[in-house]
Amino acid sequence: MADLEALLRDRDIFLLPLFAELWGVKNASKNHDELILQVAAAMRDSARATAMWRSLPEDMRGVIQLLASSPRRRQPKAQFERMHGTIRKLGKAQIDKEKPYEKGTNKAETLFYRGFITELQDRNQQGNIVTYIVLSGDLAEVLPLNDTSYAQLIKATTSEYVQEMQAPRKLEVLDDSDIEQPEPADTSVVDDLTTLLAFLRIHSPEVSPTSLAPAAQEKLMPFLLNGDEGRLAFMMIVGVAAELIDVQEGRASVGKTAVQPWLNATRSMQLKTLAEAWRSTNLYAEVWHVPGLESDAGWVYDAATARKAVFDLMRELTPTNGWWSLSEFIDMVKIKQADFQRPDGDYDRWYIRGEDGGYLKGFESWDAVEGATLEFILQGPMHWLGLTDTAEDAARLSVFGRAFLHGADWPQPSLSAEMIEVRADGTLSASRKVKCSERYQLARFTTWVPGEGYVYRLDGPGLQQAGTQGILPPQVLTFLKRHFENKPLPPKLVSFVETWQGNTAGPIGEVTFEQLLVLRTVSSDVLDRVYDNPATRRYLLGRLGPTAGAIDPTQADALKTALADLGLQVEIR
Repeated sequence: MADLEALLRDRDIFLLPLFAELWGVKNASKNHDELILQVAAAMRDSARATAMWRSLPEDMRGVIQLLASSPRRRQPKAQFERMHGTIRKLGKAQIDKEKPYEKGTNKAETLFYRGFITELQDRNQQGNIVTYIVLSGDLAEVLPLNDTSYAQLIKATTSEYVQEMQAPRKLEVLDDSDIEQPEPADTSVVDDLTTLLAFLRIHSPEVSPTSLAPAAQEKLMPFLLNGDEGRLAFMMIVGVAAELIDVQEGRASVGKTAVQPWLNATRSMQLKTLAEAWRSTNLYAEVWHVPGLESDAGWVYDAATARKAVFDLMRELTPTNGWWSLSEFIDMVKIKQADFQRPDGDYDRWYIRGEDGGYLKGFESWDAVEGATLEFILQGPMHWLGLTDTAEDAARLSVFGRAFLHGADWPQPSLSAEMIEVRADGTLSASRKVKCSERYQLARFTTWVPGEGYVYRLDGPGLQQAGTQGILPPQVLTFLKRHFENKPLPPKLVSFVETWQGNTAGPIGEVTFEQLLVLRTVSSDVLDRVYDNPATRRYLLGRLGPTAGAIDPTQADALKTALADLGLQVEIR
């Protein structure tokens, strides 16, 4: 922390003679450096400090006491001025005329021109330069900060602080009979993310800055349990944070290492993985996704730290069990920690527009921005992740939410897995109780049928789709037999799969001739690499063997360029 001399050296040069006069410096030096030492010595003198302290009105003593009790005896300037008034930077002539040290326009300005407080620029925890109002540690040591009764302190502080002192420690639990339109939390995000991963594995679709590109989104939406676009954007970003989704060159594909362990995990642990990825990521910034708010590009904030502050406030203010008022929680946060997502207290730096297109700036926009963000966190991400039940102006933690927020053991409910229903006509049906890893595989070699539940059709397009992913007919039959309880499969179904030729033509009776180019590699590992990479996979057709695949002749030049980017040398014969 800067000492008195350093802080005085940063003050305007014409202020030092004023401080010398106010603090009783005798024989003030004309030399600037010597005058700094004289003023600092006078301010460190306990008798003079006590006299100056007692000359202050009670409300100003309260301001100093609050600042002295703040971490590092400082507060962000924007926050301090919001509570105690704006400090005008006056010239010498204005100071001589207005005498702000005697009758400043507000408490903050009077204290500033009496030398009690000053400005200091420093980096905050996020590494951003912030202007602080600071009380020197040297001065704090000699001021009689306890020379004010509790009643006087309450009287001296701002209305916000008074409300904070009087605020209840926790919200009251609401009666269940008062809850309207309850929406219990569920784990459907696991099901929809499984569908999304299968979609990415098959199509490697284009992505927009926040979600799937519109065409891909329109194609996927009929197969999601929840068709909320905001929820899809959330799944995409949290999927990236959990390394389940990989985005390269504007296209999304599945992560190479994390997907299978996640698909094979229990539903409970799948949910935990997503919740923990969301807890710590800065990729998902809630303010940018709040309905009704539009954020201009070019600014960022520490979303993970803001999120942690919300969780800390929830632990402190909300009951562990039972419903509580959402609006009352937002009101209490405004009183207790309004700057939960703006540590510098600056409400003019962010570029956010409301529904009318106007910019939302200043603390007067707190409810429209911060309040809306709090509501969105509880009714959006926390509800989507199965952590909160929601209702009309109410919320409560689910069993998963209590574990997530309070660090309890993560619930591990025992769920019985079901098998996929295989029908003789080639239709397959999977309930939500089918293991995610099994439904993910099923979705890769079938045609998806929109409607209620998860229904798939084993047909030519589905098997051709399988071929582009390196799935062979014998693998399809093995999968189907496992879900047919190892009984003989319907002969018609077996015949259909077995007669599929090379995964590029149709079944018998739908034969076509096509001209293709053959891609050969020196090893199966190299071919796997080519088929696994989304930048090259888009140009490939079916595999022809462990080291060979088919490509469209019209795509040869584009594929050659993509292979060169991977460091693979191409020889054309």
